[in-house]
Amino acid sequence: MKYKLKHKTLYTYVNEVHNYQSILCLQPRNSAKQICINFKLEIEPKPSKIYSRTDYFGNIQHYFSLHESHKSLKVTVSSEVEVLHNLVQPLNPITCEEARQKFKTNLALKIEVLQYQLPSQYITWDEEIEAFAKTCLIPDVSLFEAILDLIKKIYTEFQFKSGATNVNTPLKTVLKERKGVCQDFSHLAIASLRSVGIPAKYVSGYIETLPPKGKIKLEGSDASHAWISVYIPEMGWCEFDPTNNMIPQQRHIVTAYGRDFADVSPLKGIIFSSGEHKVKVEVDVIPLV
Repeated sequence: MKYKLKHKTLYTYVNEVHNYQSILCLQPRNSAKQICINFKLEIEPKPSKIYSRTDYFGNIQHYFSLHESHKSLKVTVSSEVEVLHNLVQPLNPITCEEARQKFKTNLALKIEVLQYQLPSQYITWDEEIEAFAKTCLIPDVSLFEAILDLIKKIYTEFQFKSGATNVNTPLKTVLKERKGVCQDFSHLAIASLRSVGIPAKYVSGYIETLPPKGKIKLEGSDASHAWISVYIPEMGWCEFDPTNNMIPQQRHIVTAYGRDFADVSPLKGIIFSSGEHKVKVEVDVIPLV
């Protein structure tokens, strides 16, 4: 499948911004699973220079600064991506406990995955989250099947509700109130896995959304998405989508991997100003025939 992506972000400020420093993480990754064919970044007001670099996790980031006064900032990212067919099947019936032991005894493997087993900025856990995890991640059950049980549990027991949470909502609150968005569900799944010693990454990207039957998809109706990647011995990193209870395939497009949202925030910056601001985000994921 080939897709044309457009991600628009518009900031409007009550008072003028005199200086702005920003980091973007919006360029789709190149991997064995997908190819980013074209990428274009447009910023208004236009910065004098845009710098790009590859970060520690292999994601492409763009840096820019604005030193002229402005009351709005528009960032438009356009990409063309080909997602290759990826059929994922469990190749190894390794159990949860067998996998945990491998992560403890195989030194090279331990070094590779340790950072994805530890707490991170938005992912910590306590006894409640560990108990939640253990209802699915049972020691003598196949790790692959246990992860499928975990994402199904989150999908069936939690309500997707936009605006119910924000990036700073604790996972304990998400677990208690049983509602949130893809970011919350991914963080909860990762916390659950890490709480029992299984390494897991946060994946940021997009998913093609399908309109109701007989309806036309509205422009800007797609959204940024998040899911997880789990290391399964002898299979490597395998991706799972707890929000949709599915294994990502050709409708999922990856922009970045990290320990949690803090590592892969699409756009973050520092402004020198005062007063409130508003932000509007529109995303289009358009299949190319």
